[in-house]
Amino acid sequence: MPAESRLLAGARLAITTLTTLPVRAGRIDRPVAGTAMALAPAVGALLGALLAGVLLVAAAFAPPLVAAGVTVGAAALLTRGLHLDGLADTVDALGSYRRGAAALEIMKKPDVGPFGVVALVVVLLVQAAALADLAGRSWPACLAAVIAATAAGRLGVTMACRRGVPAARPD
Repeated sequence: MPAESRLLAGARLAITTLTTLPVRAGRIDRPVAGTAMALAPAVGALLGALLAGVLLVAAAFAPPLVAAGVTVGAAALLTRGLHLDGLADTVDALGSYRRGAAALEIMKKPDVGPFGVVALVVVLLVQAAALADLAGRSWPACLAAVIAATAAGRLGVTMACRRGVPAARPD
């Protein structure tokens, strides 16, 4: 597959994996998936720009905390809550004090345990507080901060998928 074609296919896969934007993934193979994971921060930056817009528009019509709450909700909707689900699963497994396969089994369960619930509440509250503070700042500062934070959050995907980082499970 030519590099340009792989880049486009990777961008489409990254967008469809990390957002709810209606983009068809197209061809998926290991090189395309690698490109998609490398592009995760760029998708995060695009998502951040969209969320900053939500925050700025909402802040024009509502108090900062309400605007922040709407933006946090929009982030969950635009990402299918993928990051929230992963956080809850990870914290539940860590809180169980189990290792290896037993911890992975906890992460695979569809329910959320008490550790996961507390982690979600704390993270969503901190996100809302941070966005409420940004809502009162200039629009360039708000835009830059939300884009940087959202892109940095997706950088974790890129780092976790690089060569030399073992998969949690062989499958």
